[in-house]
Amino acid sequence: MNPAKSGSDSPFPVILSGPSGAGKTTIRDRLLAEARSPGFLFSVSMTTRAPRPRERDGVDYRFVSRSRFETLVDSGAMLEYATVHGERYGTPRDNLDRAREAGAHLLLDIDVQGARQVWEAVAEALSVFIVPPTAERIVRQLRARGSENPEQLRRRLTNARSELTAAAEFDRLVVNDRIEEAVDEVSALVAKGLVPRRRLGAAEWRYVKRIIGELDALRPMW
Repeated sequence: MNPAKSGSDSPFPVILSGPSGAGKTTIRDRLLAEARSPGFLFSVSMTTRAPRPRERDGVDYRFVSRSRFETLVDSGAMLEYATVHGERYGTPRDNLDRAREAGAHLLLDIDVQGARQVWEAVAEALSVFIVPPTAERIVRQLRARGSENPEQLRRRLTNARSELTAAAEFDRLVVNDRIEEAVDEVSALVAKGLVPRRRLGAAEWRYVKRIIGELDALRPMW
């Protein structure tokens, strides 16, 4: 865990992370679309994977070749980067520069590996772990995408379980049962400003462990 944070009126990076299918992207989009103060600037991640249907370069992701990605890593131009589901993902460092210039919170929708790198590099980052109300929702949401074959789906579910075990490393836990309530909760956390880091309370960790247990019980369905 990072040292305790102190209160500040200055914008700071806000990390949304959690298992695939938890609804991070929906929460992110609601925060960006609704009139909230202070504002957010979405951190468009870079990836080597191919675009999915309706994804736009420079809007959803910055799609690049693996060689281009590795060149940026070697030059120190990436704030964070990781290999996820066999593809490279990362956050260009200039995203943070643009947010600071705009006086906005940089909103990052990234995996656990990337989150760790960001809060180590940027001490004032606020990290929020998003979880669904049940493990069944994770499975249902991933299947509904229809973008992965059975092997890729099993890999995502295996990674989802691994990411759930990392929940205790984050500043706050938000349960995405009703989307509007989850969005309001994240917005309220940001409005409070920087707060001391803490580990999950006993009740929160029991909740996460229940989701992990449910996911294990659903393994035959993977």
